[in-house]
Amino acid sequence: NALANDNGKDAATAGKQISEALQKIDEASLTGEQKKMFADVKDNMKEHSEHIAGNADKIEHQREHFDMLSKDMYDMVKTFGAGQTLYKTFCPMYNNNKGAIWLSETKDIKNPYLGKKMSTCGEVKEEIK
Repeated sequence: NALANDNGKDAATAGKQISEALQKIDEASLTGEQKKMFADVKDNMKEHSEHIAGNADKIEHQREHFDMLSKDMYDMVKTFGAGQTLYKTFCPMYNNNKGAIWLSETKDIKNPYLGKKMSTCGEVKEEIK
């Protein structure tokens, strides 16, 4: 939401919270499949969230790492669930029209990649329950 509002400072705070939350996951309580999946994404998610946290004044850099973080976050939600309905949303224009996904709590499009200049660019691709 912070990136959708072109707010690098709040995005940095959220990045720090994600990094901290990753460290608190009790891996001993995970199933075999969950452990494998978490091992596959943990280091990448930590790196991307730290880049977001450490670059409050470089929103385009934050968005690049958010793109990569969103892919891993999607995999995590598919494996672990989210405890709420989420929406996998897609922006076709980001990254020279290669596109990028993000997870949203609402069906309303609030594009984190293009921010306020094209806030409604995108479409819901999947409802995750």
